[in-house]
Amino acid sequence: MHHKTRVDSFEPIRARLVNSLQGRIDTHISKQVLQAMMQVPRHLFVRESDASHAYEDYPLSIGHKQTISAPHMVAIMCTLLDVQKGMNILEIGAGSGYHSAILAELTGPTGKVYSVERIPELLKFARNNLHNTGYHNVIITTGDGTLGLPKHAPYDRITVACAAPTIPPPLIEQLKQGGKMVIPIGESVQDLYLVHKNDTISKEKSGGVVFVPLIGEHGF
Repeated sequence: MHHKTRVDSFEPIRARLVNSLQGRIDTHISKQVLQAMMQVPRHLFVRESDASHAYEDYPLSIGHKQTISAPHMVAIMCTLLDVQKGMNILEIGAGSGYHSAILAELTGPTGKVYSVERIPELLKFARNNLHNTGYHNVIITTGDGTLGLPKHAPYDRITVACAAPTIPPPLIEQLKQGGKMVIPIGESVQDLYLVHKNDTISKEKSGGVVFVPLIGEHGF
């Protein structure tokens, strides 16, 4: 989906990052996610001064006490979500728009990604980044992410890029039957959970993580 307008000098180091993720023995990253990460130019989703570090596997500050997650964490979350083409996706916490772009690659032109960002400056940053890289099926709005985005519900998949004290009830309500959600839960010590919504809600722990707090009515 990303249309290159000039030679991408970062492509070799992006390939090196993707290959290193593929070679990790501690976790499985899906082929579809690796392909999506090869397509998305992460250096165009960080601050210009950090572009040379864009393909290192660690988080980077994007200002306003927020970060762009480490590539391996985005890869793990997206693999757990198991996004299929044409899905309707909700993201809580757009940040720089990088994770949104990966989701857009995974759901394809027939799908939609809706993202909620509470910080106006980051909303503008993410919108610009997505526009400049050609991801036009991502819609970012401002608001309280713990309330979800009822207007475009229900969602096949929901991903939350900040840690909540518990799973916000509105997000469960807005998840389709058979849908999946990935969300970090906890305060200083957090765990990443994969949530399934069928006749009942089930959740499975996927490992320890560190995320910024989810602020809002059903957050911190």
